[in-house]
Amino acid sequence: MKQASRALTTAAVGFLALDALLLGYAGIAWHRPALVAGGAVCAVGVVLVIVAWRRYRRTLAELDDAQRDMRQEIESIRALLHRRHLNN
Repeated sequence: MKQASRALTTAAVGFLALDALLLGYAGIAWHRPALVAGGAVCAVGVVLVIVAWRRYRRTLAELDDAQRDMRQEIESIRALLHRRHLNN
């Protein structure tokens, strides 16, 4: 699943970057400011997708850490109950 999110993000960034480049070039070549603006919007979209992906990955890492900490706490509670012979 982690590879799928990376592939999807890479595809989105690639398509947006290509759109930004082609729209910007077409706008400059044909003297159409609207196309240049569309290219700029796509370029901003590239940045936003990358920032959102990095935030998503950081959140997943935090969740993995929290899950690992919870497992350790559960194991310590089980060990304590086992030592006190309270494992009903």
